[in-house]
Amino acid sequence: MKNKFLIVLFFVGIFCNAQQIFSLRPTETSLPEGAYQKDTNNELPDYEGTWKGIWNNKTIFVTFKKLIQQPVPNLNYYKDYLVGKFKIIDGNGSILFDNTSISDSQAKIKGLSFKRYGDRYMLSYVDPDLCNRNGSVTLKFTDSSKTQINWNLYFGSNMITSDCQYYNSDIPDSLPEEIILTKQ
Repeated sequence: MKNKFLIVLFFVGIFCNAQQIFSLRPTETSLPEGAYQKDTNNELPDYEGTWKGIWNNKTIFVTFKKLIQQPVPNLNYYKDYLVGKFKIIDGNGSILFDNTSISDSQAKIKGLSFKRYGDRYMLSYVDPDLCNRNGSVTLKFTDSSKTQINWNLYFGSNMITSDCQYYNSDIPDSLPEEIILTKQ
C-alpha cells in the first residue's frame, strides 16, 4: 500500500510540474515562466516555403521556416514561430540583398504571433546590416488555397546615428512595404 501511495505521489508531482501549453492565438496578456506558446492549430506550416514577388523592378524571394519550442529571449518561456530569410534581385539580375545563408537565430525576420482577432500573422524585422532598420510585418493569405500572401511592412522609428554607414545618405530599400507574394 505504501508503494502505491509513493507511485501516485510521484505521478502527481510530475503532472504538477508539467509545462503549460498556450495557443499562438493569445487570450492571455502574459505567460507564466516556462510556458510553451505552441502552434496548437498547426497554422504555421501553411506559411513555410519560398515566396516570390516583384516591386520597383526588383524581385524578392522570402523563405519562411517554422521553428518549434524555441526560447524567447528575456521572457522565460518558449514558443513556435516563423523565421524569414530573403534575397532581393534587381532588374539586371544583380543580387542586392541576400541573407538566405545566415543561421535561423540571426534571421532578420522573426515571428511574433497571430493577431488576437483576425487572420494575420505578425513578425518583426530588424536589420543590423542597415543600421538596425526595423519594423513589423503582417502576413495575410489572399486566397483559400493559401498560395498568395499579402505582405505589409510598417517601418519603426529608425534613428540614424553617426556610426551608421548611411548617416549622410539614404538607407537602401531592403524590403517592400506592401506586396503580394506567391508561393513557389
